[in-house]
Amino acid sequence: MVSQLHLAGVYRRRVGASLARIWENVFDWEHLPALHDTSFSGVRLISHVGDEQVVEIDDAGGRTTTIRTVGLRAEHRYVVHTTEGRGTGSEVRVQLTPVEPHLTDIEVQYHVPENRPERLKVIGEAFVPFYARLWEEDEIMMRAREQRLRARRRTAREPVRLGRLAEVEPALPLTVEFGGEPFRILRDGGELLAHAAVCPHWLGPLDETPVENGVMRCPWHGWRFDVRTGAEVDGRPCRLPPPPRVSLEDDEIWLRP
Repeated sequence: MVSQLHLAGVYRRRVGASLARIWENVFDWEHLPALHDTSFSGVRLISHVGDEQVVEIDDAGGRTTTIRTVGLRAEHRYVVHTTEGRGTGSEVRVQLTPVEPHLTDIEVQYHVPENRPERLKVIGEAFVPFYARLWEEDEIMMRAREQRLRARRRTAREPVRLGRLAEVEPALPLTVEFGGEPFRILRDGGELLAHAAVCPHWLGPLDETPVENGVMRCPWHGWRFDVRTGAEVDGRPCRLPPPPRVSLEDDEIWLRP
């Protein structure tokens, strides 16, 4: 048995997100099977105390791995230890280097209990594209959350005229701004209604989310909302912001408080 760890692969990337967003992402276990659904099928939180977290992750093939993540914020780095399942004994070591307030360089190293050069080469060749895909998907979420946090504003909710029904109908579903917040207008069960186009959990995008049986699912964390009531249908204490009322007046569509 080989106990000493050896470097199998290195992945570097400049990420368009702040350290705050990256640290959120490090301990955001819930997004794994939602945002990375081609890589993971399930995840369960075992424990989370301070900057140490343990989760069980099911990969796309249904195999379960237990990982322990330890954050060393003062040193701008964290380590992911695989404690059970595939890759037991390996470590992913990540160094974060702030470049600008919303720009961070990362270096990801994969260390494994293997010393045969031919095996290290094979492991490294699989590791780099896998982590490149994960960071690509994560960066999209982090950048969007960062932009929405900076841009959020609310203004007085005044009535908004969308246009004549014959003009608006072909464009549905349609995302519009009302009171400084985006809402999507659609038909559900033959009725015109509006719902918030941003998830209240982490500000995930709901403007292109399919509605099935009156329910839509956030693509970032899988939280599901009733488009009519705004309630989170799986019992989480969270709901969509109240939408404007969609009214048809003299063949014109209006949004009203």
